[in-house]
Amino acid sequence: RKSMRGIRVSPQSVLQSLGVPKPFKQVIDVSSGDPHKSGLKPMSFLRQVLAVCVYPELLNNEGLSLDVRLRAQRLLEACDGGSVGSYGQSSGVPHVKQSIVEFISRRDAGVSSNTEHIFISPGSQIIVILLARGEEETQSAVLTPMPCPHTLPMLVEEAGVKLVPYHLIEEQGWAVDLDELHRALKAARGRYEPRAMYISNPGNPTGHVQDRKSIEEVIQFAAAERLLLLVDEVYQDSVYGPDKEFISYKKVLSEMNSEYSETVELISFHSLSSTCMGECGLRAGYMEMVNMDPEVKHTVYNMRSAHAPVTGQLALELMINPPTPGEPSYDKYTQILLIQATLSQNARRAWQFLNDLPWMSCQPAMGGIYLYPRLHLPSELIEQADVLYCQKLLEEEGVCLGAGSENGQDDQRYHVRLCVLAPPATVEEVLARLRTFHLRLLDRFP
Repeated sequence: RKSMRGIRVSPQSVLQSLGVPKPFKQVIDVSSGDPHKSGLKPMSFLRQVLAVCVYPELLNNEGLSLDVRLRAQRLLEACDGGSVGSYGQSSGVPHVKQSIVEFISRRDAGVSSNTEHIFISPGSQIIVILLARGEEETQSAVLTPMPCPHTLPMLVEEAGVKLVPYHLIEEQGWAVDLDELHRALKAARGRYEPRAMYISNPGNPTGHVQDRKSIEEVIQFAAAERLLLLVDEVYQDSVYGPDKEFISYKKVLSEMNSEYSETVELISFHSLSSTCMGECGLRAGYMEMVNMDPEVKHTVYNMRSAHAPVTGQLALELMINPPTPGEPSYDKYTQILLIQATLSQNARRAWQFLNDLPWMSCQPAMGGIYLYPRLHLPSELIEQADVLYCQKLLEEEGVCLGAGSENGQDDQRYHVRLCVLAPPATVEEVLARLRTFHLRLLDRFP
């Protein structure tokens, strides 16, 4: 059983298990944030523009809206050689970087940005690599929330950086606690060299959304301890909790006094994969560097292995610079509003459902695409309870959830991870199968 921790069972392997009959016809995988895999349809505007960029002969196709063809033409003109097949510049296509700067300025109500501080990449692994030190020096460490994104622990380990956990407070809606931050830092120093703090807002997988006061406290902590802030803000378009709003770390930092605004090093991340658009396969996102040493930026710009595909960069531009009212494609683009409303409804529906199940409790999600319910299981199942629960649910009902051990949960608590960015009918089917399995499990352990 211990060897199962962190190992994900292939959903399709269940259907191929020696012809054993199953009570379901289809495996539903809601363990990770891949909305297209779960049945959500891609944005037609984005796909049409990309189609023209990949096959420019479509520029003459009057069956496509004029704004689609004009946008594609502008994007092609921004590519070296007028082709998506060209390499592009080290830090990203200049036109796309300029669109990102304008997006940030709109989002943060006029807070300035600069293309020189923007780097487009397929992921954030490049920064974790930069944190690593040589074998002869004290191992670098990054303070990391528990629970955290399920891909992060392996990424940090592979980079040779030590992950130092700080626990979010579940009973307070997965809030960040300053006393816990100080405890984690004190425990690490002397053995490792803490150089950065990672945080996700909205939280992954917790759905917690920080308010301004909480963000200011984290910035002050980072300043006092001379830590680089790595802020994952990829779910910023997915805030739906009552009276909740997304406030970027950069905006809060810029409005603090110069003791912080001019000194605290901050790198924030946004991604095409994790938004309601859900274009995971195009592999593009951006990071914005604030108060970073020029030498660090120069090093990042020269790491060519971290470049995002040109098609992904163009899709990123379409995400942060969508059609505006009055343009022919605007009505189609409002599909994104329907997706956001569906996400909010799914999150509330699943939260109520999960809290009605015995042996289970769930904090409400305020944003993001996951729910992270806790299992209160009998002692007979405690060892590796979350992994076993997910394995049995997959085998018996064909539903694939993520085990909390992948997210680095507290060793004394067990959770599962459920993505709710999916068609409502899919979510209802998942909940129905989950209920059947869960109640059957209760019958085994009355």
